[in-house]
Amino acid sequence: MNLGSAVNSAGADTYACISQDGLELYFNSENRPAGYGGWDIWVTRRATKDAGWGPPVNLGPTVNGPAEDAMPWVSADGLELYFMVGTYGGGSSIWVTQRKARNDPWGIPVKLGPAINSSTYQGLPCLSANGLSLFFSDAWPTGPYRPGGFGGEDIWVTIRATTDDEWGIPRNLGRPVNSSLNEDSPRLSPDGSTLYFTRGSTFYVYESWQAPIVPIVDFNGDGKVDMTDLLRLIEHWGQNEPAFDIAPPPFGDGLADAKDLEVLMSYWQQEVNDPRLVASWRLDETEGLVAADRVGENDGTLHGSPLWQPEGGKIGGALRLDGVDDYVSTAFVLDPAAKPFSVFAWVKGGAPGQVVLSQASGVNWLMAASSSGTLMTEVRQLSRQSKPLTSATGITNGAWHRVGFVWDGSNRILYVDGVEAARDAQAGLAASTGGLYIGAGSNRAPASFWKGLIDDVRIYDRAVKP
Repeated sequence: MNLGSAVNSAGADTYACISQDGLELYFNSENRPAGYGGWDIWVTRRATKDAGWGPPVNLGPTVNGPAEDAMPWVSADGLELYFMVGTYGGGSSIWVTQRKARNDPWGIPVKLGPAINSSTYQGLPCLSANGLSLFFSDAWPTGPYRPGGFGGEDIWVTIRATTDDEWGIPRNLGRPVNSSLNEDSPRLSPDGSTLYFTRGSTFYVYESWQAPIVPIVDFNGDGKVDMTDLLRLIEHWGQNEPAFDIAPPPFGDGLADAKDLEVLMSYWQQEVNDPRLVASWRLDETEGLVAADRVGENDGTLHGSPLWQPEGGKIGGALRLDGVDDYVSTAFVLDPAAKPFSVFAWVKGGAPGQVVLSQASGVNWLMAASSSGTLMTEVRQLSRQSKPLTSATGITNGAWHRVGFVWDGSNRILYVDGVEAARDAQAGLAASTGGLYIGAGSNRAPASFWKGLIDDVRIYDRAVKP
């Protein structure tokens, strides 16, 4: 129902935020009488949840000024108010004002600083109920956009260990929340389990979306929570390491500690679906010409005459390739140049020069080096000086090996059986938008077809440390 003329004015009254006790409603109003110019932040109060809202009160010149003051978000304890200061369509930043008690006036606002506020646009703040995570949008729909995003408005989050600490460096929420479209207006459920936001392709066409917030407890990317994951957490105990800081929800407190251990153990010995797993071909089928993608829509198509091995895989079944013309093709999954990513697979057999995974009309992601049979990747930056990364660890000795390639945004890393086998730094990676080939080179050259078994191919939209 419309809140009526007691609250709403003849102008625009938007971005409402209600206090946790339901007795204060903050909002911004445009050119409302008794304002300070442009958008100001106002509050209306009521004595009980059953009572009507009282006349709105301007927060006054301490908070409101000649610039646009808008998009308020009040903390759960009612002692912090985050809001945007700036201009619509121009630069803006996030500020916070505090008060010692609920009945006290708001104090002088403080700008959050350069770690959060870039030179472009920041707005639409949303604070988690525990006060440790601050979500915000990074751009006006028409740009310019914050570096490190996905091409449109994105949602970012910054965390702090306690409410007395400084906010940390913001990180992009990444896929699947952010995309090349515009994502903004983040709103978090009180229990930290669900993020609500808007997504749109044009300035005025937006839809409401929601996404569950699931902790990433499968640290090494093998699909289950076990001793390896526990050891990874112990290795980073007491450190400010976001990959292992999974509690309290939604995004931890800046420290890997007993809270994170408790969450990890709640998934102990369980198979889990990592929310950053963007493609997974288990290759456990027993018949047919389709290799199902168990997490996405990138089912693979078998070519040649590969043989399903229901009992012969490293994890369940596997696919046997003849090294002549057998391979699996998939649709486009990701562009190596876009973001950090990881790819892992179990392999057995093979020979020097043969390929585990490649990108059509691109490069070979995982292969056995033609001269030695050691693990190699040809994913690299677009430069004459850039070369393939080759390890000293062989993968064609007839035993099962878990091979992996990780791009963390700065480094190429090869893994064999959970051990780092090679690493180097790159300024970036060359872009490629083709589909994938499992068991064949990027150009399907005769010598590139894999002869042996391939099992459990996984691609993550994050840097995984196995």
